[in-house]
Amino acid sequence: MDFDYTPEQIALRKAVREFAEAEIAPHVLEWDEQQIFPSEVLAKLGRLGYMGAIIPEDLGGAGLGYIEYSILIEELSRVDGSVGIIVAAHTSLCSNHIFKMGTDEQRRCYLPRLASGEWLGCWSLTEPEAGSDAAGTRTTAVRDSGGYWALNGSKTFTTNAHYADVCVAMAVTERAAAQHGISAFIISKGTPGFRAGKKENKLGLRASATGEVIFENCRLAPGQLLGNQNEGFVDSLKVLDGGRISIAALAIGMAQGAYDAALRYSKLRRQFSRPISEFQAIQNKLVDMAVDLDAARLLNYRAAWMIDRGLRVTRESSMAKLFASEAAVRIANEAVQIHGGYGFIKDYPVEKFYRDVKLCTIGEGTSEIQRLVIARQLLQSL
Repeated sequence: MDFDYTPEQIALRKAVREFAEAEIAPHVLEWDEQQIFPSEVLAKLGRLGYMGAIIPEDLGGAGLGYIEYSILIEELSRVDGSVGIIVAAHTSLCSNHIFKMGTDEQRRCYLPRLASGEWLGCWSLTEPEAGSDAAGTRTTAVRDSGGYWALNGSKTFTTNAHYADVCVAMAVTERAAAQHGISAFIISKGTPGFRAGKKENKLGLRASATGEVIFENCRLAPGQLLGNQNEGFVDSLKVLDGGRISIAALAIGMAQGAYDAALRYSKLRRQFSRPISEFQAIQNKLVDMAVDLDAARLLNYRAAWMIDRGLRVTRESSMAKLFASEAAVRIANEAVQIHGGYGFIKDYPVEKFYRDVKLCTIGEGTSEIQRLVIARQLLQSL
């Protein structure tokens, strides 16, 4: 891709790529098959400053922008999307929600340890009956006369649920107000009444633990309310603007890994006495894959550039996420096709990319919801 990277961005990509190849690549198959959560690698990423990429330096983070953050997620996901999504959920959802909406006291309490990787974060919005329809949220938070909150309910599809030290979760605080009556709370591991539930057995991204979090009369102090009361869902939409940039980067990284593998294989695999890369049918596939990759990356970097300048990116981040995720599915599919029968075998990396990448069209808003978001933004501009 022809993009005017800064020397610092080039160095960051090189450093993360070298780390991923050395520390992640040798373990990918084992982690995937045995659903092993890569705790040791996350600790190393924390020591390198990568777990707090977009958190300011005065709060213990690296103080990087969203283009640099996208490069980080891309390069991790190019080797293993499981590591990419763990870091993304920790950073752009949990940590970023606290950074954007938290009080100074909350930021000082939580962010240095999250940014260093000492603590891992998760973010819980989705419920069994409330996915795209946030008004269907059933988890409740009721305040007593002393100002304490009692949380009851459960969340599902929470990335890092079983390993997180800090959870940001949404609960209904005013039922009559629907999505305008939802508040956000910070819950620490070990809080009575708070626990992880079922761990899901997934199609892909299997080293990333996804599951339920459960609240049973979970009592929280007033200072654990995150942001203003009843504005948690509105705040979540703002957090998701940045989160969708990270999901686009996740998709781009896995698509890059699949493309790289397909390109290498096409040069090595011989049929009819010559490499299959010399056949026009294979070349056409590689061209379409490369065009999709460049277009996805540029859409995402546009959104990242805008968010770094404080601009609203609801439309742009949704466009990036929509295109990148669907392009990544196409690229992974063609990568398997180029490999032929070998693409269906776990000895070759494209089989795993094919399984992993589908999540990107679902998580943090399905493709259908992205189209709805984009349509609303387009119609509002008339």
